[in-house]
Amino acid sequence: MRLPLSTDDLGLFFNSSHHDLAADLRQKFENAAPFSDRDNAAQVALEMGTHLGLYKHLVPENSASIDVRSLVLIREALGQVNALADAIFAVQGLGSYPIVAAGNAEQKAAYLPDIISGKRIGAFGLTEPEAGSDVASMKTTARREGTHWILDGDKTLISNVPIAHHHVVFANANPAAGRKGITAFLVEKGTPGFETSTIPMSAPHPIGRLTLRECKVPDSARLGDVGRGFAIAMMTLDAFRISVGAAANGMAWRALLASIDHVQKRVQFGKPLAEQQIVQAKLADMATELDAARLLVLRAAHKKDTENARGGAEVAMAKMFATEAAQRIIDSAVQLHGGLGVTLETEVEHLYREIRPLRIYEGTTEIQKLIIARALLVGES
Repeated sequence: MRLPLSTDDLGLFFNSSHHDLAADLRQKFENAAPFSDRDNAAQVALEMGTHLGLYKHLVPENSASIDVRSLVLIREALGQVNALADAIFAVQGLGSYPIVAAGNAEQKAAYLPDIISGKRIGAFGLTEPEAGSDVASMKTTARREGTHWILDGDKTLISNVPIAHHHVVFANANPAAGRKGITAFLVEKGTPGFETSTIPMSAPHPIGRLTLRECKVPDSARLGDVGRGFAIAMMTLDAFRISVGAAANGMAWRALLASIDHVQKRVQFGKPLAEQQIVQAKLADMATELDAARLLVLRAAHKKDTENARGGAEVAMAKMFATEAAQRIIDSAVQLHGGLGVTLETEVEHLYREIRPLRIYEGTTEIQKLIIARALLVGES
C-alpha cells in the first residue's frame, strides 16, 4: 500500500529536498516491515538511527535551525507506521536539540555523532510533579560547589527514560529569580545520585521518573549560560511542537484508510457499510477534518522554515486542531468498526490509545487556546 504523505497533494509547501525525503521514506516503509521488533523500544530507537537514518534530520549541519517540514514528513510517516517509533523519534529531538542550540564544541563533538547513529538516545527532563504547563514553578534546584553542580529534585512523565543514555535536565540555580534562574544540564545515565523508574502507560511508550538526590555533575555538563535554561527549553519545544500535529495527522490518516477498507468489506442489512449514507457522511467528515489539519500544520511549518518565526498563533492552532481532530477521526474509526473497534487485535484500537497523549504533551490544548487568544488580543496574526 502506498504511504500517503503531504507532498502528494500539497506540494506548494515543499521544495525538491522534501520530495526526495518523501521518496526515501516510502522506500523505507512501504515494501518491508521497517522494524525488526516493532514493540521493543530500545531496538526501535537504535534502528531509526542505524538502519533508517532518521536522526540526521534532528541535527542540522550548518545552523541551529531544524527543517520543520522534514520533521512533518517523517512524523506523518511514523504516525502511520509505528506510534512508538514516532514518540521515540520526537523525544530524541528534544534530547538533542538543546545540545545543537546551546552546546559548546566539545559537547557537540561528544554527543551529536552518536545521537545521529542511534547509539545514543536522549531524554528531555523538564516536567515535574507540580510543574507541567507552569514550567517556571519547577522545584528542582542546582547549587554550585567549586567546579561542580549539585542537582536535587524530581521529574515525572519523561519520555525515553527507560532507554535513554543521557538526559537534558532543567534545574533552578537561583530559585529567587524564578524562571531566570533555570539552567540546563547534561546528566548521564548511571551518574551517582541520579535514579530512574518506569511509569506504566495506557499506550506502550517508554516513559518514567527521574530522581536527583545530591546528584553531582561537573560544570562541563552545563548547557549554555546559567539562567538560560528556560529559553533553551522554550526554543526546543518551539522547534518541535508543530511536528506533533504532523504525527497526529499520520495516525488519523491510518485510521481513515483502515475505515475505508473496513466499510467496503463489512456487509450489514444486505449491503456493504460503504453504501450506507450515514457511513458515507462520517467518512466525509473524517477526510475533511484531516485535510484541514494538514493545511494548518503545513502553514505553520512553512512559516517556521522560511521566516524563522517564533511559535505563535499559527503553531498553536496547528498543534491544537490537528491533535483534537485526530482524536475525533480515530474515535469515528472505532465506531465504524463496531465491536471489533474495541478489541485489542484491531489497528484502530491501538490508534485510539496512541492518539490521546498528543493532546497533552508539548503544550496541552488548553495552553494552545491561551496562546491563540493572547495573540488575538494584542493584534498578532
